[in-house]
Amino acid sequence: MQDHVYLADRAAAADADELIKLLGAHAASEAAARARSSRSLGNVVHYCRWRQIERLIERLGAGRGEATLH
Repeated sequence: MQDHVYLADRAAAADADELIKLLGAHAASEAAARARSSRSLGNVVHYCRWRQIERLIERLGAGRGEATLH
């Protein structure tokens, strides 16, 4: 079974890329922190967006060194 990550738009992928470039292995943690912050402010849209970005970052990091994806 394959895992799929839903992204609402290209900007989410760009934000994931930026976090990875800036924070490396800590990028997913930063996305999670931004999601928690949005949730505490009651902003469900941004909460969901940052959770999606967190999942994408985790998924991208999960296969490192195992195989080439085409």
